Amino acid sequence: MSKGSTKILIADDDAMVRSTVSRILEMFGHQVDTASDGVGVLSLIDDSYDVIILDINMPDMDGFETMLRLNDLNYDVPVLFLTGAGSMDYAVKAINLGAYDFLTKPIEDLDIFNVKIRRAIEKRNYVIRERQYKEALEDDIQIKAKQLEEQNKLLLSYSNSLENATVQLMSSLQNAMEEKDFYTAGHTMRVTEYALMLGVSMGLSENEILTLRRAAQFHDIGKLVIDLSCIQKPGKLTSEEWLLIRKHPSVGANIIQPLGFMKREQFIIRHHHERMDGNGYPDGLRGDQLDDLTKIIIVVDSYDAMTSKRNYRKNMSMEQAVEELYRCSGTQFEQNIGEFFSRIIIDFTPTKSVFSEEYLEKAFVKITK
Repeated sequence: MSKGSTKILIADDDAMVRSTVSRILEMFGHQVDTASDGVGVLSLIDDSYDVIILDINMPDMDGFETMLRLNDLNYDVPVLFLTGAGSMDYAVKAINLGAYDFLTKPIEDLDIFNVKIRRAIEKRNYVIRERQYKEALEDDIQIKAKQLEEQNKLLLSYSNSLENATVQLMSSLQNAMEEKDFYTAGHTMRVTEYALMLGVSMGLSENEILTLRRAAQFHDIGKLVIDLSCIQKPGKLTSEEWLLIRKHPSVGANIIQPLGFMKREQFIIRHHHERMDGNGYPDGLRGDQLDDLTKIIIVVDSYDAMTSKRNYRKNMSMEQAVEELYRCSGTQFEQNIGEFFSRIIIDFTPTKSVFSEEYLEKAFVKITK
């Protein structure tokens, strides 16, 4: 292996997985060591490694316990969890333990896999550079002042990078789980698109657009951890099934709560089924207790629900849904926002890729320049 190549440690109890992932990483120019369990990781790990890839379900010491032990060693090597059975509980636990990303197996998209590995290596470089700064700061007071300024810039950059990585981790797992429910996946993408379109048209700031996008992207995340199979059944829902569905905003807010940088998104997710007249759920808030971003999500979420096909009811046409928005303005929807959306949705023309993540990324970059 050439001098200066990155060093990666893989732990998986499946020899074939270890062999396959090793060959992929070596193909991309990385040096690879392997272990069959968490004990093996702890016996090999030192400061020379750049990335650790951990299987979650391993005998004796699983990936989460191994991560706890690695945290105690303070090597600060980025950890990517590798599993064939993802769940939102896994994602939240991985985030709280400080995991950098969450990979599912088998690995099907080598380009995405390579990108995630390179980003983890970049994080490792940040950590190493930060150590170098701290050592250099001890030499001289003047040097210390100058390098402290550089360190602050580095920490700010790392903080932003960590936020993005955390959101990406949640989004990656959510997308993988939503593939089981085509309605949920399409609904999330459409609501996000509608929210961005409306937010830009209303002249929201860059920070508000970012908050709006995250809130829209995760507004129904609570549905992924409670059994909502009743949504797919034909016929009307029972009162018990409706009570279960009505729990998803508060469950979603609780999932987001550990992410300290998403406080405003947490509020929006919890209250995206409130009404202006106070007859919504879960807290029965009135319009004067809700901010504009929450009111935007209420409108676009309701519009997409009305125009989407469900097993227990027929969907409305665009014209019928717009008529309903006007009819319910001031009671269910904020009047100005509801009427504004009703006007601009008529001219909205989706493209083939309009609901893809790539499209949203490009749209977000464009509107925030």
